[in-house]
Amino acid sequence: MNKGFLVFLSLFFFGLTVSAQDEWTITADKIDPANYYGITVANGMIGIVSSPEPFKVKNVVLAGAYDLYGRGRVSNFLNSFNLLNMYLEINGRRIDAKNISNFRQQLDMRHAAFTTEFDYGDEASIKYTYYSLRQLPFTVLMDIAITAKKAINITAASVMEAPDALKDVQNYYNEIDRPHATIRLLTSTAKSPTGKLQLCASNTFLFSETHGQEPRVIHEMWDNNMHLMKFSKSIAAGQTYHYAVAGSSITSAHDADPLNQAERLTMFASLEGRDRLIQYHDKAWDELWQSDIRIEGDPQAQQDVHSMLYHLYSFSRAGTAYSPSPMGLSGLGYNGHVFWDADLWMYPALLVLHPDIAKSLVEYRYQRLAAAKQNAFAHGYKGAMFPWESADSGVEETPVWALSGPFEHHITADVGLAAWNYYCVTQDKKWLLEKGWPILSATADFWASRVERNGPGHYDIKDVVAADEWAENVDNNAFTNAAAKANLQAATKAAKVLGLQADPDWQNVADNIPILRFPDGVTREFATYNGEGIKQADVNLLAYPLKTITDPAQIKKDLEYYDTRVPNEGTPAMTQAVFALLYSRLGDGEKAYHFFKDAYEPNLNPPFRVIAETKGGTNPYFATGAGGIVQSLLMGFGGLDITDHGIVQVKSTLPPKWKSITITGIGADKKTYTVKQ
Repeated sequence: MNKGFLVFLSLFFFGLTVSAQDEWTITADKIDPANYYGITVANGMIGIVSSPEPFKVKNVVLAGAYDLYGRGRVSNFLNSFNLLNMYLEINGRRIDAKNISNFRQQLDMRHAAFTTEFDYGDEASIKYTYYSLRQLPFTVLMDIAITAKKAINITAASVMEAPDALKDVQNYYNEIDRPHATIRLLTSTAKSPTGKLQLCASNTFLFSETHGQEPRVIHEMWDNNMHLMKFSKSIAAGQTYHYAVAGSSITSAHDADPLNQAERLTMFASLEGRDRLIQYHDKAWDELWQSDIRIEGDPQAQQDVHSMLYHLYSFSRAGTAYSPSPMGLSGLGYNGHVFWDADLWMYPALLVLHPDIAKSLVEYRYQRLAAAKQNAFAHGYKGAMFPWESADSGVEETPVWALSGPFEHHITADVGLAAWNYYCVTQDKKWLLEKGWPILSATADFWASRVERNGPGHYDIKDVVAADEWAENVDNNAFTNAAAKANLQAATKAAKVLGLQADPDWQNVADNIPILRFPDGVTREFATYNGEGIKQADVNLLAYPLKTITDPAQIKKDLEYYDTRVPNEGTPAMTQAVFALLYSRLGDGEKAYHFFKDAYEPNLNPPFRVIAETKGGTNPYFATGAGGIVQSLLMGFGGLDITDHGIVQVKSTLPPKWKSITITGIGADKKTYTVKQ
């Protein structure tokens, strides 16, 4: 890395950390629109990405909404209708970024609220906050307050826009009179690019006036892709006027009648009213934050960790069959597909913090088990072969130019081990029988058919893409082999728990899959590996999470060999998180802290310290990295360990500057664990 770039990084990080000590709020008051990476407010179903423009949002993304278009002839995430874009005119002049001052944005992570404030000359101060309502999965709210510095006239509009990729847009406006309220519905519907999905959105104004005093609302149709509703109001000097917009967005992937359901959900929100909507949203987030990580002695790390937890919680929710993509609901990155990022990196953190949320991620895989079995059959194997990239149907969604689709087989073991770990944490035998066992037995059958039986100790797994994805079409990859062994052993243990007969061949195969070593004893990444640079952790994952290697001397030897083989840029954030976790367990707090910071600080983007996938990267938010780093806190510094009989705490070491780490709300019984210096 050149010196100029290092100087840039040092100045860049200094700028990011100024006034950044509040553990629950991230504030940006020096915003450069040309160097702005939005932050997401989401509720596990609908994600809203911020914009540096007043009264604008960048994206609205819905979990589970995919269609075939664009990149790679595979399903892609879709942007939904932008149902929170607005405009405001004061005394006939439209507000924009050029005629305002004191522009400031703030994310309240405790209650998932994003606030923008600014002044419009000597005429008004404006503040608005939006929420992706946690208690209502398809509903959002924007709450606006305009304080007049002198007497002003305003015209405020809610503008419904259709993304370019949608087609056959239809727009509706309706007013529903009731004794105590008039509900005005601004509604749009459209087809996805191939016509597979119907996408619908509806919103309404919520006025603070009593019935009969509400302003007159006018509907305007601009073109097929945009329409609006607006009202005008006079505000006296010194007066603050409040209004809100509540809206819902849903597709035919979520409901059989999305157009009517979007309007019904918006009417429901309207009749709930602003105060109750915010009250129950706050209550839901208070319950989520009962599971928290508290660091004493490092305020910036505390804020950053809350941001990571906030994003993991925002991108997932209980009671669904959805699993997050690497970028969660922060945009269309990686097509919104589901990878091992969910099962190995985000899921373990969610599992110990909120088993009910983690259950949704396993349910996603269970509901796509039939597709995985068909995939195994197509490749000449038995059991279930899960796709490297998965979307709504569970078929392989990797673009054909990427070899990871047909060859990165460790994903099947990752899914199987996620199912076993759910049982380990919850001890739910009924779930294990109904959902876990079908996954575990089918994935074990896959590995028994996948190995090539070349004699004792040589049940080889050839021609794979390694967890280190720079290693393509290699034989006996350390992580793939060890994950297969762990999958086979977990299926055998599950059979014993359930009183079922395990296939004796599972244990036989597990006992004969090789883990290769160099002559000096270092675990070899694959059969022909000779010390090349690696994209991401592979061998070191055998110590955690696989526990295939348990000898501290071996773990240390492998760490010291491979932690020097990760380049300083262009590699994903979770690798250093694993190094941090393992060094903490080995008793080296200083090295653990170095890798903890190295896992994300060089990846931060302004103005909200959002994590990109790589150092200097520009594709936030990288939820995979957040999942790995949170695991370094839970299972590294915090010493938590998932065992066959539940969560235990093992010995760990804190960074020298940390006084303590306290982890609350762990597991089904919501225990608290503490580590002190």
